[in-house]
Amino acid sequence: MKKQWLLFPLLVVIGTNVAHAQPLPGLNVNMGATDDPQGVALTLRILLLLTVLSIAPAIMVLMTSFTRIVIVLSFTRNALGVQQMPPNQVMVGLAFFLTFFIMAPTFTQINETALQPYISGTLTQEEAFDQASAPLKEFMAKHTRTKDLALFSEYNQTGPYASIEEIPLTTLVPAFAISELKTAFQMGFIIFVPFLVIDMVVASILMAMGMMMLPPVMISLPFKVLLFVLVDGWYLVVRSLLISF
Repeated sequence: MKKQWLLFPLLVVIGTNVAHAQPLPGLNVNMGATDDPQGVALTLRILLLLTVLSIAPAIMVLMTSFTRIVIVLSFTRNALGVQQMPPNQVMVGLAFFLTFFIMAPTFTQINETALQPYISGTLTQEEAFDQASAPLKEFMAKHTRTKDLALFSEYNQTGPYASIEEIPLTTLVPAFAISELKTAFQMGFIIFVPFLVIDMVVASILMAMGMMMLPPVMISLPFKVLLFVLVDGWYLVVRSLLISF
């Protein structure tokens, strides 16, 4: 152990010498007047792209299956009565990977019809955006209720639409979001019912035994966890989420 500590300063010195021997590349940003309109347009496109990347989390949440998945998983944890188990990082991570799994066909279609042609130069930026939005519109329209879509269409005084491609994203995205919220809450209610029955049975037994000062949650929690494990609850929840899409 002492030899390892003695070698540490030597490694630091060697790393410093290597850093001095190989200079790092520099980056210069110049701002000034220009007479080239194309250069200005390119700069504006870069700023627009950075803006889109900054709202990428919102796009991920509201235009994919992530909303339904994370809400149902949260309902499951609350129904069990465990506060931080599984942790939030595990829940969100599982929701992300399930989202990528469910959205894989859509993302593959976007890559083949929009991203790769745009990189190769066969599509312009506007054409690539239209090609990329088509698979997302098809996915969202499939899981959007007609009532929710009509709500935003009537507010914007647009529609009826002859095809999915005619629906603007500003109308389809909020309609899809509230449809996903309703579906997620319906699934969460179904998950809550058996655990609610266990809580009521335990509370009734404790009151019949005169143990009114004993919190029913302390007694029902092990039984709910045991029931969830015996029926392989996480498998059933994830399977229900996959079937719902």
